[in-house]
Amino acid sequence: MYDIIIIGAGTAGMTAALYARRASKTVLVFEKENIGGQIVYAQNIENYPALKNISGSLFASELFEQVEALGADFEFRAVTGIRKNGDFFIVNAEKKDFSAKSIIIASGVKHRRLGVDKEEQFIGGGVSYCAVCDGAFFKNKDVAVVGGGNTALADAITLQPICKKVYLIHRRDTFRGEEKLVEYIKKQPNIELVLNSNITALLGETFLEGIQIKNNKTRKISSLILSGLFVAVGQEPSNHIFSNLVALDENGFISSSESCTTSCPGIFVAGDCRAKEVRQLSTAAADGAIAALCACKYQDI
Repeated sequence: MYDIIIIGAGTAGMTAALYARRASKTVLVFEKENIGGQIVYAQNIENYPALKNISGSLFASELFEQVEALGADFEFRAVTGIRKNGDFFIVNAEKKDFSAKSIIIASGVKHRRLGVDKEEQFIGGGVSYCAVCDGAFFKNKDVAVVGGGNTALADAITLQPICKKVYLIHRRDTFRGEEKLVEYIKKQPNIELVLNSNITALLGETFLEGIQIKNNKTRKISSLILSGLFVAVGQEPSNHIFSNLVALDENGFISSSESCTTSCPGIFVAGDCRAKEVRQLSTAAADGAIAALCACKYQDI
């Protein structure tokens, strides 16, 4: 029996583990993919307080070492469900059960799909959701990035020195991302903005060979010949396995108060899987700290 089980070893989950261990609680952290979550794919972090510049992978590894040194346990397996049993909770993880007095869900989000035919077929064959991971495969080739937020802008910047040509496709005429990144992109001779446009089809048989795009204003349909498409159209949660115990909003995010409490006493939520306005590295860490302290207070009442 653990005091607290944390689902997810991203920034929110590991920060929660750090605070819980400092409060002398026994902690088990589950992670089904990679330690650090999606931040490990960031080449440079420049907006975290006191850290002028650090890679996402180094940030994650140092946080993991800090938490592990404090005595938190880790299980690298997927959680498949949670159920309540009296005053404690049972967590099922790949046919093995674990019990805890409190739960912190910090399961993060996954990449949202573009939703066009052949998208799944071309994953690994030209379609990618991580420019840092796969950009090197497209050296001196023409590629496109689709999206309008900071992730899409950062992907275009990552690919710019690697690829021959980078098309940045966005459905609107202005970007949601930081103006500083937009201004930098506009100065790059091999990045071309394709605005007010949606991708309507992926071209090719075995591998991606191009895309078809439709201008939202003129309704004109055109094609671009390219080797790679990097999709950065947002993220979505995978909270359905928790819906038997906690309330979700209309988009599948876990509803909570600012104290990270959920509709189920004893279950707390932290990070990007929580319904909130701002999803940044600093807010993930803040959620983790709040959730852990509130979980400790819940047990001490």
